[in-house]
Amino acid sequence: MQINILLLTALIAFASCKTKKTEEEPPPPATTGNSTPTPDVNNIFGYGVLKKIKGIWNGPVTSTTPLGGYPEWIVDFRPISENQISAKNELDTLNDIHMSFFIALYNNQYKVAFRNGGSFNGMKRVAYFLADSVSETVSNSFYRFTEILKGKTRAYTEVILRADSLYIRSYTNKYNTLPSSSPHMVWSAKLQDSTTCIPAMTNFSFPKKTQTKDFSSTFNGQTEAIYYNSPSDPYPETAQPYLGKTNAGYSFANTYTPVPTKKVFLIVTTQPLFSGIVFNAANLKFRSRYVVLAANDLNFTFNYMHPGTYYFYALYDNDGNNVANSGDWISTANTTFTLTNQGTANTSTQINFTIP
Repeated sequence: MQINILLLTALIAFASCKTKKTEEEPPPPATTGNSTPTPDVNNIFGYGVLKKIKGIWNGPVTSTTPLGGYPEWIVDFRPISENQISAKNELDTLNDIHMSFFIALYNNQYKVAFRNGGSFNGMKRVAYFLADSVSETVSNSFYRFTEILKGKTRAYTEVILRADSLYIRSYTNKYNTLPSSSPHMVWSAKLQDSTTCIPAMTNFSFPKKTQTKDFSSTFNGQTEAIYYNSPSDPYPETAQPYLGKTNAGYSFANTYTPVPTKKVFLIVTTQPLFSGIVFNAANLKFRSRYVVLAANDLNFTFNYMHPGTYYFYALYDNDGNNVANSGDWISTANTTFTLTNQGTANTSTQINFTIP
């Protein structure tokens, strides 16, 4: 029996070649009699991406970062308010990412903003982008998000959706060391599940054309809309609504003695992986969160997690090949837990079975 698991996370932002003309940044809004611009919240540039990016996505990543590429990256996008959708992922205790799309007012225009932040090798970084190019047809949707102050020269992300496919590609000028942005990461994903997000969509009547953040004066006096370990982040993870956290732990059955230098994968799914000790490979598509730990690190907290009911598993990578296969150890109990709105859940499981 073989179980593909995934390892990943990094900084995101992506990019792709366009084959058709796109609508660039819209003109300034109409003015009133005193020439004051009147923004129209019913005319939000890039609004379609909120409706189309929801769901669990999985696919390979290629990257120019030190993390390199990896065969799987699983992202669970769900609404966290009536006008915002987000996903949080981690690779290990030093690398994680939190992405969100929301409606912002800037320069008297409503646009979809893209917040991309997290830790890269322990260094925290968050960047803010705004939609500046959109093309939507029946079969293809394209959205470009550029860094708010320096624009494409500094960094930009392209999001392309086609049927059940999602392509996110990014460019950056590598901390202002290049004259223009160069390829950074490419993610080519397929939709795995579109049902897990339904409760949140129903709860918020998502999406609605309302304002999430007013960025009108947020970036005044700054040279770029990027923050490093900064307390002045205008929309930090701690301010994100609805999300909670889960304290997850695991242990080893008495007959198992782990080697501390080996790795354990903690896996959170929205559907069970086992019927008794029979593994259901088809349900791997319901993976929502995961993290890689040292085998002597028995606890981890999944922060900024979507409310819902989950299944929790732990796997000891006995042969060190980053894939669950024969000889590795795994927990077979379908351990469940439920996380509430801004709540805290606790869960634990025991590694008790050797994969034949």
